[in-house]
Amino acid sequence: MADADLTLAAARIPGRDGVWDITLSGGRIAELAPHAEGGAGERVDLDGRFVIPGLWDEHVHFSQWALFRRRLDVSAEATAADAARRVREHLQRGGMPVAGPLVGVGFRDAVWPDRPSLALLDEVAGGEPVVLLSADLHSAWLNTAAAGRLGFRPGEDGLVREDDAFAVIAALDDLPQSVVDAWAAEAAAEATRRGVVGVVDLEMTWNRDTWLRRIAAGTDELRIQFGVYPPDLDRAIGDGLRTGDAVGESGLLTVGFLKVLIDGSLNTRTAFCADPYPEVDGLPDPRGVLTWPEADLEELLTRASSGGILPAVHAIGDAANRVALDAFERVGTRGRVEHAQLLTDADVARFARLGVVASVQPMHALDDRDIADHHWAGRTGRAFPLRSLLEAGATLAFGSDAPVSPLDPWLGIAAAVFRTGDDRPAWHPEQRIPVSAALAASTRGRGTVGVGDVADLAILDADPETADMPTLRAMPVSATLLGGRFTHRAL
Repeated sequence: MADADLTLAAARIPGRDGVWDITLSGGRIAELAPHAEGGAGERVDLDGRFVIPGLWDEHVHFSQWALFRRRLDVSAEATAADAARRVREHLQRGGMPVAGPLVGVGFRDAVWPDRPSLALLDEVAGGEPVVLLSADLHSAWLNTAAAGRLGFRPGEDGLVREDDAFAVIAALDDLPQSVVDAWAAEAAAEATRRGVVGVVDLEMTWNRDTWLRRIAAGTDELRIQFGVYPPDLDRAIGDGLRTGDAVGESGLLTVGFLKVLIDGSLNTRTAFCADPYPEVDGLPDPRGVLTWPEADLEELLTRASSGGILPAVHAIGDAANRVALDAFERVGTRGRVEHAQLLTDADVARFARLGVVASVQPMHALDDRDIADHHWAGRTGRAFPLRSLLEAGATLAFGSDAPVSPLDPWLGIAAAVFRTGDDRPAWHPEQRIPVSAALAASTRGRGTVGVGDVADLAILDADPETADMPTLRAMPVSATLLGGRFTHRAL
């Protein structure tokens, strides 16, 4: 971390009049003063650029994101046949990996007019093993060769869901540490170019040692808060880990939350809802699945919170969110609900009353709007209800759920502010929120810079308060600082 004084001269601060000199010392903001020429110490002239707190992505699967960037992207395909055609074309160009199945990512089959099938992938693959992972990572589409290699037996649709899908993903991730770490380092550097200073990494594995290794090897551009999953809870408590505590000597790694998934997802039609999905063929349950019985969830949250680890409960459907909030209330612990995509009006108000953070991903509202309009018809007025949560006094924390959506907070900020990302009208514009609120949700509540704050900063070429939708989505970031040192600099 930087100890010497550095002045960011001639800066502008969104929402504040004037031009400012921001002096950094000891990794913190030491002084904010009206701009003056000259002065002691090192100075970087920002020439009127805008300075905001550095951005956090509050929900990332970091290794998955690093891998996703090197896999076949089928997210734009509108039918199962189109996805299969994409696979065929890729293989015809010699796109098979050196080892393991061909992996494609990003399909959303919930609104496809046709259905995935084992036979369809077999037809295009020519005997090569192929796995396509859904955008939400809650289902996987396999052909016969891949199913045999990985030891799964999907039905005629070739799909495996939930725990079986997670097992497929784990098998595909069995790559050398050095390879994945190198890709993760590249992904971290790319994140800094978007103004990111920290992530909550909820990779579904024991992640403490992974990040200690990566940081020791020089991947030190980001602050990392790592999650713990139920199989490792006793280990974490036994090791004395507590949410918020630092781990290791770098000061960059801290203990995060107990991540527990209690339902599925919207695209896979396994999010646990009060009402059934309109088409239930092939689904395990017409209302989705509740993967943790309520009594077991309460016991788990009690054990975690008693051990000093706050829970982060994955809940997407309205019935799942009720179960999650009931458990928080009975246990009497703070924590987070991850996603909170469909809520009743009564449960919106409970977030603030219980002190439970709504850890939400605004880009999902855009990615899933057509799926929600179809499968949650008549209920979308309470889907992704950001403004309702804000007005009820809830704390919002924005993330991407990368690789479900890209690790780029500006996409989420723009989605929350405009509720559209293209030329379509805003989806439920009544749920739009102000830029200032979106920035606060993306900066751990900081919103703006102040004396005494840690010098985690992003320097922008445009004012986010007045930017239009395309500019906000593609916000040009001139520099990023972590504790007063540049992790990205293009000025």
